[in-house]
Amino acid sequence: MKYEPIINDVFYTNRKRFCSKLKPNSLILLNSNDEFPRSGDQNHSFKQNADLFYLTGIDQEQSILLLFPDCPNPLYKEVLFLRQTNELIAVWEGHKYTKEEAEKASGIKTVFWLHEFDQIFASVVFYAENIYLNTNENDRYQHEVPYRDLRFIQKIKEQFPLHQYYRAAPIFRELRAVKSQAEVELIGKACQITRDAFFRVLKFVKPGVAEYEIEAEIIHEFIRQRSSGHAYNPIIASGINATVLHYNDNNHLCRSGDVILMDFGAEYANYNADCTRSIPVSGRFSARQKDVYQSVLTVMKEATQLLKPGTVWNTYHEEVGKIMTSELIKLGLLNRHDVEKQNPAMPLYKQYFMHGTSHHLGLDVHDFAGRYTPFAAGNVLTVEPGIYIPAEGLGIRLENNILITENGTVDLMADIPLEAGHIEELMNP
Repeated sequence: MKYEPIINDVFYTNRKRFCSKLKPNSLILLNSNDEFPRSGDQNHSFKQNADLFYLTGIDQEQSILLLFPDCPNPLYKEVLFLRQTNELIAVWEGHKYTKEEAEKASGIKTVFWLHEFDQIFASVVFYAENIYLNTNENDRYQHEVPYRDLRFIQKIKEQFPLHQYYRAAPIFRELRAVKSQAEVELIGKACQITRDAFFRVLKFVKPGVAEYEIEAEIIHEFIRQRSSGHAYNPIIASGINATVLHYNDNNHLCRSGDVILMDFGAEYANYNADCTRSIPVSGRFSARQKDVYQSVLTVMKEATQLLKPGTVWNTYHEEVGKIMTSELIKLGLLNRHDVEKQNPAMPLYKQYFMHGTSHHLGLDVHDFAGRYTPFAAGNVLTVEPGIYIPAEGLGIRLENNILITENGTVDLMADIPLEAGHIEELMNP
């Protein structure tokens, strides 16, 4: 791992909170993610199961966590199982956790090698009435491959068919949405690295540079500051490309007079930033570009004010839609009389702003949280309105990461330039 060690108190606290939600006499098993083949004899870069990392801080493949708070043998209340290294693995793959290092990272004192799991689990499982197992219940995800959790569930249920089984995901959905101070600081670190990459880009961009060159400047700054890389595939979209919401080709030249929409964020210690900025290739916005930019910024600022504990998702997005509609009318993109006659189920603003305004952010870029759960203090959300006008070859989106507190919101990206005039000043020193 490139990132600095994390104090294990955060993982101890997460385990304590999680175990308090379990039924009496229950245990839970969590697996690391699969290692996915890329091509031939290569794997994709390993990405840890966010739930396992949330409870342990362990960032290594082939790991299992066993939690059994009511276990009659205190030794097995918290157990971590790791892949045992050897000289051959060390030569070919590099360093793996020692038991001592795993204890220091996680705060879990009982650590065994993975090959000991079956024997140890068989010695405690019959003292539990309930077994909690985990799957990916993010409602944006659809799987076609039987990943490790699913294979593990099948195996466990075949071996121990008479236990009561429960889903761990609803507990994670509740807990992970509310960030601790330590988690906010890690997200803040990812935001700071993202900020520095943006400043680097502002100095670099000029007519004739390629989108992929801008992407290269960003990843250079990320890696230089101990980020593990992009939190997601970056969007570097100039001109008409900015009207494609998930544009990832990043292979066009940036032309004078165009605007570049850049959606990128650093990952640091598995926590993520998610930032979008739209800047003029030539260093100056045209009058029309600035008007559209200002409308997006207005929606962004007003939407941020709506983020309060107790706010409901649907109500929030409906209110943002009204704000956006008003701005689109000002820009001449919508007609007020047409809006008055619109079908409420198909509001006209979606012709130009067709995606959601916000999503939760944390260990996942689209972090695990309840879509129907009101916002709460400790939530970190994006605010990312946009206006996309293919006929004008113009797409503008702005996005910051916002922490909700009992006393208002905290913008974790407040130091990343946002005002159009400020961006022009920085591009024309």
